[in-house]
Amino acid sequence: MKSILKLEEFAQFAFGIVLFSQLDYPWWLFLALLLTPDIGMLGYMVNTKVGAVTYNLFHHKGIAIVCMLAGYFYLGSIMTLIGVILFAHSAFDRMLGYGLKYPDSFKNTHLGSIGKE
Repeated sequence: MKSILKLEEFAQFAFGIVLFSQLDYPWWLFLALLLTPDIGMLGYMVNTKVGAVTYNLFHHKGIAIVCMLAGYFYLGSIMTLIGVILFAHSAFDRMLGYGLKYPDSFKNTHLGSIGKE
């Protein structure tokens, strides 16, 4: 099952690349911004509950889609770009096994535990 989930996330990451290709930005910007959603990890400097909330906020695909659509229809290309980066980054992370976080530990995710037991 994990292989199927990783393949699905790879397809979504590839879709994020396709979405980016439709925007009028240079490719280096995609690479430069791809890891920026990890700024959500800064919440862990407060505690694990705040960290889980901020991390999940920056890694929620629903929020990414809302940003993309809001940018496309109302707010312009910068918001669309933000949505595409959030979406692609989230798919990339989940492809590598990093899921949304539970508030008890950074290693406890909706995809299971990260790292060795």
